[in-house]
Amino acid sequence: MNKTFAILCAVLLACTPAFAQLNDSFGKTRYEEDNSKVGPKKVGEWRVIFMGDSITDGWPEKSPAFFATPGFYGRGISGQTSYQFLLRFRNDVIELDPDVVVLNYGTNDIAENTGAYDEQQTFRNVKTMCDIAKANGIKVILASTLPHEGFGWNPKITDAMAKVRSLNAKVQEYAAANGIPYVDWFSAMVSEDGSRMREELSGDGVHPNPDGYAIMEALVLPVIRETVK
Repeated sequence: MNKTFAILCAVLLACTPAFAQLNDSFGKTRYEEDNSKVGPKKVGEWRVIFMGDSITDGWPEKSPAFFATPGFYGRGISGQTSYQFLLRFRNDVIELDPDVVVLNYGTNDIAENTGAYDEQQTFRNVKTMCDIAKANGIKVILASTLPHEGFGWNPKITDAMAKVRSLNAKVQEYAAANGIPYVDWFSAMVSEDGSRMREELSGDGVHPNPDGYAIMEALVLPVIRETVK
């Protein structure tokens, strides 16, 4: 407990640049009722939390069969950045006592939803979530940020793909160095010319359609099974 408390204190300090821009709407109550229904874990049961933004938020609706898998829980909130993930990490991950958390991050950081994008700070946020999970006996699967040419809600971002590639490279290297499974959704979903998400996988270039989610599921499911072992 002491180690976890120290990590959480460090989180608040690390998030200072963006913290002032956040308020009590960071999502701490979004899943409060759903979380209360989860209950204690039974003998032999295993749980996987999918933590993320609107890409994760929309996943259960677009692919209900995948989330009908016993023990799979989606905990995505549209519009959120990695800073906000940290603020609800205890509510939506730790207290559910999962075996594994799949982290999908980066899209809204790069889109500047909570202020100017700082790759190093986003990377620190990812590492901090990994530290918190490890301190609580939870295994982590890191997933790449999906390819995004731009964002309709913030058209001033014109170098999104370069930022996505850079963040993915940094996180993939970190995962390899620390023995953390890494799922490369980016490479499977990027267009042939490397400029965007494949058009047949998304209606807006940001959020996957059912075909896009099918690719994500095919890549992450074997990793989940191996990690749960």
